[in-house]
Amino acid sequence: MTLLTLGVILWAAAHFFKRLAPGVRGPMGDKGKGLVAVAIVISLLMMIFGYRGAEFIHVWAPPAWTVHLNNLMMLIAVFVYGMSATKGRLRGKMRHPQLTAVKIWAVAHLLVNGDLASIILFGGMLAWAVVSVILINRSEVWVRPAPGEAKKDILLVVITLVLFGVMTGIHAWLGVSPFPG
Repeated sequence: MTLLTLGVILWAAAHFFKRLAPGVRGPMGDKGKGLVAVAIVISLLMMIFGYRGAEFIHVWAPPAWTVHLNNLMMLIAVFVYGMSATKGRLRGKMRHPQLTAVKIWAVAHLLVNGDLASIILFGGMLAWAVVSVILINRSEVWVRPAPGEAKKDILLVVITLVLFGVMTGIHAWLGVSPFPG
């Protein structure tokens, strides 16, 4: 559990570095970007191996119906995340689509996982995303992008469905079926 916890902390620290220590980060220039990227990759590996290797400590038993809600929320999370990259009409509708998607992802996974490692991972990522939105909103004004073409939003729906299918396939391959039964 220690590796997982340290991974979540390193993930947050690497992402907060620019906003909480601009006097240190700024003079580093591109080398600072590389340092942050390495820290993020290391934190991801720590979280993956820490979560997969964590002892199962039961905290609560999620009701069976939460699996359906989880799947719906995950589909929405993939779509919302994609809004950050779309050139469609939706791109200017939400300031933080990636962080919003992480929050939806985290809550969806907290609904269906009642073990301590899941609470640390998904709860930690939820806390990071919430604090990130607050820090960004306090530090910079949002310049809303101009809306693009509606056909790009249709493409986003198609890509969302394909990616959701790939993600559920990967979960099944890892031995975690996202669908009941």
